[in-house]
Amino acid sequence: MYLVVGATAHFGRQTAEELAAAGAPVRALTRSPDTAGLPIEVDVVRGDLTKPETLPAALSEVEAAFLVLQYGMDVAPLLAAAVQAGVKRLVFLSSGAIVPGAERQSDVIAQYHRDVEQAIEESGIEWTFLRLLFPAINSLTFAMQLQGGDVIRAPFTEAAFSAVHERDVAEVAARILTGGGHAGRAYDLTGPESLTQAQQIRILGAAIGRPLTVEDLDPEPVLQQMSQFMDPAFLSALFDLMAKAAGKTAPVNDVIEQITGHPARTYAQWAADHRADFGG
Repeated sequence: MYLVVGATAHFGRQTAEELAAAGAPVRALTRSPDTAGLPIEVDVVRGDLTKPETLPAALSEVEAAFLVLQYGMDVAPLLAAAVQAGVKRLVFLSSGAIVPGAERQSDVIAQYHRDVEQAIEESGIEWTFLRLLFPAINSLTFAMQLQGGDVIRAPFTEAAFSAVHERDVAEVAARILTGGGHAGRAYDLTGPESLTQAQQIRILGAAIGRPLTVEDLDPEPVLQQMSQFMDPAFLSALFDLMAKAAGKTAPVNDVIEQITGHPARTYAQWAADHRADFGG
């Protein structure tokens, strides 16, 4: 049995679907099974990482688990239950912001994910880390703006990312969960090309048949406004990462192709797959 933790969030949902489509026995951990909306082949169970008493049943007979954690979530109860249940392998969706070998990470996003990695390493369970920096689904934040016109306003429009399609992440996770052979590896996942946010928006416009234009915003007022609703330290770290990506070419590798056997999906493919999310 393969367990997906965070199975109703992006990446977790797609991984559960990928495992089910491959005929693998898959269980999904969620706080709300009645609204999970997962394929019928998925064994959906109620569980909550903040309620350790709900975890042993979910981990029963689980060989390997994929962890998609909400930022800031304490992983200790889950790891304790996994050790007790005899789970053999953990795959953790981590952050590409981590600096390998650094004693302390430079921002709270990288530090949280590295702390989780270290806790997993210390658990004694075989592990693999998938480090992801800027997923293509970040572009979904543009959808609300498109309800009011064809102009996308955002800071750091010249920041470049090698955006990753969530389906590629899911395929990588599923293959590692079911195939093994990746113990003790930390993989940086990238898309196949470096694109600025402005370039992504133009590609998105072509996919949905709208002549989108871009307006670059001053980051500071945007940061102040968003900090009223989100963790300021998290946002500050995110904005710093974007600032560092401005005017540079994003790294690109072939890790996804090595593991899945096919090239990483392009941003244009992602945009085509998500036309409905943008009213296209």
